[in-house]
Amino acid sequence: MEKKINTKTLVIVSMLGAIAALLMFIEISLPFAPTFVKFDISDLPVLISGFLFGPFLGVLTAVIKIIIKLLIKPTSTFFIGEFSNFILSAVFMGTASFIYRKHRTKKYAVIGVALATLWTSVVAIISNWLLIFPLYAKIFGITMESIVKMVSVINPLVKNTVTMFFFSLFPFNLFKYGMISFITFLIYKKISVVIKRYIK
Repeated sequence: MEKKINTKTLVIVSMLGAIAALLMFIEISLPFAPTFVKFDISDLPVLISGFLFGPFLGVLTAVIKIIIKLLIKPTSTFFIGEFSNFILSAVFMGTASFIYRKHRTKKYAVIGVALATLWTSVVAIISNWLLIFPLYAKIFGITMESIVKMVSVINPLVKNTVTMFFFSLFPFNLFKYGMISFITFLIYKKISVVIKRYIK
């Protein structure tokens, strides 16, 4: 059960969502992943929100992130990219925060983010394979084979659709959510002390 939601809590959630939206614009390409798949740490504030307030407000933070991003820069992918981003944010944050809030120790925080990183990477493969990539291909008039060929140029391990997902997208998401988890451990304690003092 979530703690009672008050105005100060909603202010913090909104601020974290806004920070997450801005972080979406700071992105880089990784050498083993498709050029259209960018690395960013926008789920960092979402995870912090989930750790502080629970999965429900963590999801609200992810919603605010996407809304603000769209207000700043309209979709260029017919909302496919934003939808995928939201789903993976919710899965990552929800898994990690659910485990951590059941057992508020460093051990379970580590277990939470480790399981969340692995599970989100698996969900990303499933959702991209069955939904996201086929939609991209249909909307932009390209084939999965052409996507595979494009990725194989930068990643020689990619030979077909299966190897593209397992040798390109899977390690991409492991790296992405692993880095977000690591940064969270570095800053969460200090940030949580300040925020908890504010909302009292």
